[in-house]
Amino acid sequence: MSKVVVVESPAKAKTINKYLGSDYQVLASYGHIRDLPPKDGSVDTEHDFAMIWQSDPRSEKQIKAIAQAMKGADQLILATDPDREGEAISWHVRNVLEERKALKGVDVKRVAFNAITKDAVLEAMANPRELDQDLIDAYLARRALDYLVGFTLSPVLWRKLPGAKSAGRVQSVALRLISEREAEIERFRAEEYWTVETSFRTHERKSFTARLTHLDGKKLDRFDLSNEADANAAVEAIEAGDFTIGSVEKKRVRRNPQPPFTTSTLQQEASRKLGFSATHTMQIAQRLYEGVEFNGETVGLITYMRTDGVQLAGEAISQIRRTIGAKYGDQYLPNTPRASSSRAKNAQEAHEAIRPTDVARTPEALKGRIDPDQWKLYALVWKRTVASQMASAELDQTTIDVVDAKGRSTLRATGTVIAFDGFLTLYQEDRDDAPSDDQNDRLLPPVAQNEAVTRQEVIPEQHFTQPPPRYGEASLVKKMEELGIGRPSTYASIMQVLQDRTYVRLDRRRFVPEDRGRLVVTFLGSFFERYVQYNFTADLEEQLDKISAGELDWRQVLRDFWTAFRSAVDGTKDLSISQVIETLDAELADHFFPTGPDGQPERTCPNCAGGSLSLRLGKFGAFIGCSNYPDCRFTRQLEDAAGGKATDVEGEGGALPRSLGTDPETGLDVSLRKGPYGIYVQLGEPVEGEKQKPKRASLTRQMNPAEIDLRTALALLALPRTVGQHPETGEPIDAGVGRFGPYLRYAGVYVNLPNDDTVLTIGLNHAVEIIAEKAAKKKPALSLGDHPGDGKPVTLHAGRYGPYVQHGALRATLPKGDADGSPTLERAVEILTAKAAKGGGTKTAPKKATGAKKPAARKPAAKKTGTKKTVTKKIGAKKVAARKVPADVVGAAGTGD
Repeated sequence: MSKVVVVESPAKAKTINKYLGSDYQVLASYGHIRDLPPKDGSVDTEHDFAMIWQSDPRSEKQIKAIAQAMKGADQLILATDPDREGEAISWHVRNVLEERKALKGVDVKRVAFNAITKDAVLEAMANPRELDQDLIDAYLARRALDYLVGFTLSPVLWRKLPGAKSAGRVQSVALRLISEREAEIERFRAEEYWTVETSFRTHERKSFTARLTHLDGKKLDRFDLSNEADANAAVEAIEAGDFTIGSVEKKRVRRNPQPPFTTSTLQQEASRKLGFSATHTMQIAQRLYEGVEFNGETVGLITYMRTDGVQLAGEAISQIRRTIGAKYGDQYLPNTPRASSSRAKNAQEAHEAIRPTDVARTPEALKGRIDPDQWKLYALVWKRTVASQMASAELDQTTIDVVDAKGRSTLRATGTVIAFDGFLTLYQEDRDDAPSDDQNDRLLPPVAQNEAVTRQEVIPEQHFTQPPPRYGEASLVKKMEELGIGRPSTYASIMQVLQDRTYVRLDRRRFVPEDRGRLVVTFLGSFFERYVQYNFTADLEEQLDKISAGELDWRQVLRDFWTAFRSAVDGTKDLSISQVIETLDAELADHFFPTGPDGQPERTCPNCAGGSLSLRLGKFGAFIGCSNYPDCRFTRQLEDAAGGKATDVEGEGGALPRSLGTDPETGLDVSLRKGPYGIYVQLGEPVEGEKQKPKRASLTRQMNPAEIDLRTALALLALPRTVGQHPETGEPIDAGVGRFGPYLRYAGVYVNLPNDDTVLTIGLNHAVEIIAEKAAKKKPALSLGDHPGDGKPVTLHAGRYGPYVQHGALRATLPKGDADGSPTLERAVEILTAKAAKGGGTKTAPKKATGAKKPAARKPAAKKTGTKKTVTKKIGAKKVAARKVPADVVGAAGTGD
């Protein structure tokens, strides 16, 4: 009797299959095999939140494969990921197989492992357990909540705010964070302030710089020197003084290492240090976790990458400490192992931190043996993990006060010197929006109290306060984690959904809310305030965690939520669109209209000068219009409502063509251009006398021309690219852009990419899913028998234009009289023979005979036309070498989505 093991992905299945013996058959479910259908009634609130589940055609293929494998099997082992989502996938697989009577007499067990290594997998197999119902209940509650919010709130948006797309339980709160930060920036008014710095020289002729901190016995606040006159008065006071060292304070401080990575901190550091998006980071991490092949072995390189725990297993700590002692010396090894705990709100800490599965496998040992992006992320994980167990760094901080003998002014110099680098020898965490004028990291000369110093140059400097920075991916993830919004596995998808729905855009790696997003979040804040409050969302996450722990009943949580939420939705039934527009117009006035001299929004119509501008609603959504309509027909689209950037490419990035930069490989200019068939990127310029045109690549429909930068352009020019090798056949899967849009190519077959995918970032797992779904929809060929002439098969196919028969490369469409049924072999041979007699079959380009005269073009009787020529392009001597797609644009081959 055999045992069937079910995992999520084919890559994971391929790795685990090598660890288990011939008694095991490992199959992939390709993620969730069923979900709530996207229609009303999938969650029945009238019958205690009963749920209707539905599988799609792609999942049906996997379900049938698993059910087929269960015939003759005596055990089903569910080995999906060790988290709430993995438990849910296992639950769905078991339930579907039970419904199809495929588990009669079969023992069903659940195993979970934190790392895909042979030891970890075999240990998990030796210690199976039952499915965790508490985790399943938490999944059911989360899925029902997301469904109820989306399918109840989104129709309200569509009715009351035309042009809005949808609202989500967590994404709306993230959108609020981005929009409120933008509102802070818009309200910000810069304030002037001055600082005064002076350079001094010691008697040993060593120089240092100090900043004025006290003047005329008063400690200076930031804005005490508010203008140039104040600064000049301070300069005169300093220039009139004689200075000595008033005090010297030295102290040694210890800086401890950061704990190992969680999902959110990995996304943050990968963004800061490597420039990776959260989605790209998780794709690479997924591949490192599921297994990378080298030296003929497939092994997982890191532990499970969706976690908010920072603790490490005891055996891992022991190995790390041995590595530190051997590689860096005993002085870098603390006396006792470090124990970390998470400071994040609602941290579950159910799993280990992200760490290498084997610390002895150093980044240097893997250099050049795995994908470059995979290597970068692995090196980041390795260094952070090892550094987390290293000795603290010791720093000597020095503060020197320089005083005027007359007591009028005091200046202060600060500096920090690393006495012992400790963990800093290996790793230092980056910071978001670090100040550029930090004076602490500098070396100060040795001085003694009461020592006289010589004043040198006095430099007053003007400053202006800066607005708060927009959120980048790293800082937004950090903020959501601090507030307890979302979970590690959701951060990347939340940010991607906001961009896909054009609620926000990324500009220089910072999130900028679009007007559509501002309208949606303002609407929700005005009429559904409770449901976009940070505390409410975090408290709901805490309740879900309590369900996971078995402390709350999941249906009771849904009952409490639904009662209040339904009441809030019902309260908007009598809300008119005009009331909504008036509210939004008032709330977003500072955004839509420039500030006038009186500090109030300037609403005067620039066209008629007598009307007042306000937010209005038209057939295609909101816009700015004049109150004197129809006499005054002035309108302005929201994207340019405040006189800012327009949405079209001409206004956003300047007139086309526009240079994007220089290709580092060829030295040629890369430009964005507009042609008769749309926007495209081009490498170089046409060379006089050469027929070969510059290389070009069209933008996909999902791309915003205004956001195309050099890296994206180079990635487009490098297409097609290899996504990876199919885990079952080993054949390559390519992604590219053709006449009909983005596509995948596998085994000579082209598959169109769905609209929500991008050809530059799709990973292997998702590509395999799309190919499998396409194959599931395609009807298999029907064999009619062997051809009597050569013995090769004759087959019947379903084509785009009706059924056809095929023999080798020869194809023939069935005549109308035969199209309704299945022809006999004799009839098929007869049809094929007739087609061959007419010159049918697979055609190849005819070779041009030397000296052959080209036949004249056929001319209409009363109309003269020119001869249409077919031009063969000659490839010039100058060729552009095949380029490597930039790593921070293209999804790593072999990654999941």
